[in-house]
Amino acid sequence: MTSASTRPPNAILRTVPSIGAHALKVGLVSLGCPKNLVDSEVMMGELVARGHELTPYPEQAEVLVVNTCSFIDPAKQESIDTILEMAEYKKTGNAKKLIVAGCLVERYGADIRKEMPEVDAIVGTNELARIVALCEGGATPPTAAEPYLYHDLTPRVLSTPRHFAYVKIAEGCDHPCTFCVIPQYRGAFRSRRFESVIAEATRLFDDGVREINLVGQDTTCYGEDLGMKDGLAHLVERLARIETAREKWIRFLYAYPNKITQRLLDTLAAHPSLVKYLDMPLQHSSARVLKRMKRGASGDIFLKLLERIRRTVPGVAIRTSFITGFPGETPEDFEELCQFVEAARFDHVGVFAYSDEDTSASCLLGGKVDGRTIQNRRRHLMAIQRKIARATHQKLVGTEVSVLVEGRSPETDLIWEARRPTQAPEIDGATLINDFEGVEPRAGEIRRLRITEAHDYDVVGTLLAATEPAPRFAPSPLINISPLPA
Repeated sequence: MTSASTRPPNAILRTVPSIGAHALKVGLVSLGCPKNLVDSEVMMGELVARGHELTPYPEQAEVLVVNTCSFIDPAKQESIDTILEMAEYKKTGNAKKLIVAGCLVERYGADIRKEMPEVDAIVGTNELARIVALCEGGATPPTAAEPYLYHDLTPRVLSTPRHFAYVKIAEGCDHPCTFCVIPQYRGAFRSRRFESVIAEATRLFDDGVREINLVGQDTTCYGEDLGMKDGLAHLVERLARIETAREKWIRFLYAYPNKITQRLLDTLAAHPSLVKYLDMPLQHSSARVLKRMKRGASGDIFLKLLERIRRTVPGVAIRTSFITGFPGETPEDFEELCQFVEAARFDHVGVFAYSDEDTSASCLLGGKVDGRTIQNRRRHLMAIQRKIARATHQKLVGTEVSVLVEGRSPETDLIWEARRPTQAPEIDGATLINDFEGVEPRAGEIRRLRITEAHDYDVVGTLLAATEPAPRFAPSPLINISPLPA
């Protein structure tokens, strides 16, 4: 479970005085991806701007909010389990109200109302502005909401560490992937205004954030609906030119392979603050499977794209994801995928076991693969990638790299954790620090590290002496909260 309160929030981007409503204690749990986390941060911001208090302790909360995910079956089950877990605090704690928000509401709102009497209200992904009135008990019947997308003046409480943040640059999706139901409840693709993104990023950097991660269902489509050509390239180039007192990192996630333009790659290569990292989910390499997914292309096309990316951006790290057991995937298709992964030598790979989503087009396809075979294929593909990752990491031993210090390891005070530019937050593992030169590491520093050990998914090293001042964060109204229990 990912909680919106897993770390102290680092900023409230806009606050307004309370207008007299009774100040409530609200606990919020956020499930799913960073895009969903941004929605949770917006809801928390609206509540704090109104004068309400966030609490990490569900037994103390007067109102509990669960922002759900329903992308795949395990996510749906986690959402349901969390709703029921939070509902218990209406019996044992101070909670008088339980509100469910997010993607599960979009897909199963009627079922939630019918089957879960513990839930007092629901909030769809386009209704985030209703959260305050619902918490306060106001009568706000659901309406046909306009497609929602926050902007730089929207109140927002960041729940990530003070040194990094997610910025959503677009919402919705126009791609027809047969396995995906996101367009059904997130709507058509729509971009934030260019200057709104720049204004938010500038303020975040001014507040001490060192790394901004741009997110959206497909960041590479950014600006198309605004009439822009190569919109993402223009955006990241402008972000790279924001003046900051210290080194900054900028990355974008969720790139669509056929939208990777040469202009985007040239821009990525040209600016040091744009980390050399590309998150590009491919889903498969068999042309036959990709056609059934309604994504197109093939392994050969992807290998040529990877060669062009690496030629243009030396040292780039590439993350991708695949689905095993898609309907109609034959043993030959899977073997082709394994050979492709061997040839492509990705830096990071995520593998998902296919599951039928009842409103997806792929649910109606024939040729279903049995669950045991799906899981066996997933494990086999991950084993291949594990060997590739180990070999890649072994080549790093003895080299020096920049790292962003995250803090002490949650497992032991003897080790610190950091991330290299080639590691996105929360998905690409950690770089471990078991020794340091000079002053003790501090979260938010960017320092050099000498790698001394290599493992399957992590490397270990010695942090070199600091060459920049210790992190200083701009004063802002902070809320010091800890995790909601899992």
